[in-house]
Amino acid sequence: MKNTFLTTTTMALLLLLSACAEDFLEAPTKSSLDESVIFSTPAYAERAIPGVLQSFAETNSYRGRYLLFYGMNTDVEVQNGLGAKLTDGTTEKERLVNYSTDLSNGQMNTDNNIWAKSYEGIERANLAIRGLRTYGDVENDAELAQVLGEILTLRAVLYADLLKAWGNVPARFEPITSETAYMPRDDRDVVLKQLLIDLEEAATLVGWPNENRFTVSTERINKCFVKGLRARVALMAGGYALHKGETTLRLSADPDLERNKMYAIAKQECLDVINSGHAKLQPGGYEAVFRAVHAETYVAGNETLWELPFADGRGRVIFDLGVFHEQTDKYTGQAKGGTNGPNPIMFYKYEKEDVRRDVSVVPYFWYEGQQTLNNGNSKYYFGKYRYEWLNRRVTSTNDDGLNYLYMRYAEVLLMAAEAINEIDGPGAATPYLQQVRERAYPNNPEKVSAYMSTATAGKEAFFNAIVDERALEFCGEMLRKDDLIRWNLLTTKMAENKTDLQNLQKREAQYADVPAKVYWRNKSGGEFIEFYGLERGENNPPTDASWIFPKLEKITGSDTTTLKPASPTERKVSGDSDARPYWDRLCVRDDPSKQPYWPVWQYYLDNSNGKLDNDPVFN
Repeated sequence: MKNTFLTTTTMALLLLLSACAEDFLEAPTKSSLDESVIFSTPAYAERAIPGVLQSFAETNSYRGRYLLFYGMNTDVEVQNGLGAKLTDGTTEKERLVNYSTDLSNGQMNTDNNIWAKSYEGIERANLAIRGLRTYGDVENDAELAQVLGEILTLRAVLYADLLKAWGNVPARFEPITSETAYMPRDDRDVVLKQLLIDLEEAATLVGWPNENRFTVSTERINKCFVKGLRARVALMAGGYALHKGETTLRLSADPDLERNKMYAIAKQECLDVINSGHAKLQPGGYEAVFRAVHAETYVAGNETLWELPFADGRGRVIFDLGVFHEQTDKYTGQAKGGTNGPNPIMFYKYEKEDVRRDVSVVPYFWYEGQQTLNNGNSKYYFGKYRYEWLNRRVTSTNDDGLNYLYMRYAEVLLMAAEAINEIDGPGAATPYLQQVRERAYPNNPEKVSAYMSTATAGKEAFFNAIVDERALEFCGEMLRKDDLIRWNLLTTKMAENKTDLQNLQKREAQYADVPAKVYWRNKSGGEFIEFYGLERGENNPPTDASWIFPKLEKITGSDTTTLKPASPTERKVSGDSDARPYWDRLCVRDDPSKQPYWPVWQYYLDNSNGKLDNDPVFN
């Protein structure tokens, strides 16, 4: 059965770890088992892990908010369906991603949202960590050590994602007491320094993939993931950020987080993973990475380092990030998918020979059980999550039960390349970028050679190659926004994206050879289609009448002989005289780095006993 680990808990542990702080502050444990028994017994202690993971899976936590909204509207990933507007020109959902949200956003300003659920998970982790350190013989019991390492890592995941979304947050690393029930935000440096310490320890506690009974599954924490996460945190710490009380992105002034020190940590952690032999690029190529997730076999030791596990009938991964199905069909009982998708320019950022393109960027949706061209709008869909790749039919109307792929080995390679380039130069960093590039072009080694020759011309050229390669490799995996912030490229890349979208609409500059019309037809078998007019240079109309698809008129009402390709300016609010073009709705600020994070929502400000505040950009 899928994710049985998440559904096996004891009532005693739930009482212990789910206790509300108001009821249990400094009170005796109200459970049938004492902490000393729970955290000294591996079978009991292990069940603290689902207690923490439950906080990820709540309705308004990662399931229905963080995975839906964080990271959208960059030069790589966008919120699809920009449409109806409020008096200020955007819906509350749009404002969460277009750098203009306020403190009372209706999607977030509730008592049970991602902010609260993250700190719920952190409190459960803090209780378990205290119990294991107090009662567990982690030095001599490998299973208790594994549990402690997993809990430390899950707490780090929550904190790292809080920092990505909010910038500066309260540093709560001990269970709540009456004196600490209300805490102010700390500068992000405080949290990051503790995460680096915690993850260094966690790596000594957990096993490598397949080294013990826990780490045979990608749903469990292993040493490769811990080290990869520590490298990711180090790059965050060594990058640009908006620090507490400030309005301009800058590097940390803390000598412990000096940039070269952080690059050195990232380099070493990544090399540890690479040289361990316990992880590798997925056998079978790029598409096989994501098909392996859909197989739901959770085999450790390949590319997936950790999946955020969702139980059966829980989680909205395909629901929000997958290819859209307009009706229920043989693959899914829910007419969903495509809430978010690739930026329209992404299809043309890839070369035709790059196998990542057709996995990452999908120009069709499913209509009445067959693929159908997205006609007359600029929507594309992420292809890394698809109902049709599952070995089961989704029956829930709200959730699909698929795990979220949180980190994979390719990121370790590219983090290694980035860090080593900064420390040792492009020559030493080349092998790690080249591995990723070679997989992207399995049939065109000459293109890889030409690309690497240009990329290795100097340190700056190699860095720029990393910036571009991470966009292509991780499209749909929501790493881009934090990357752009830590590189101090958010405003630069969003300005370039606006120009790109305008040029794509006008078929000018680098998009002059993009066709103005797209045609399509069924492949043999009925449910699959092929296109003419999506590839660069396919500008002459096809002479074969089979390219006219008869069902298109029923779907769109368009002239089936003059199909239009994705066009960003066609996404205006219908009937609004002041409707703005798509690129101005995607990012409403000329300088999005002035509001790169979400604010602490009004509900939490009002209930913080005056302790919480916001950065000046929200005042």
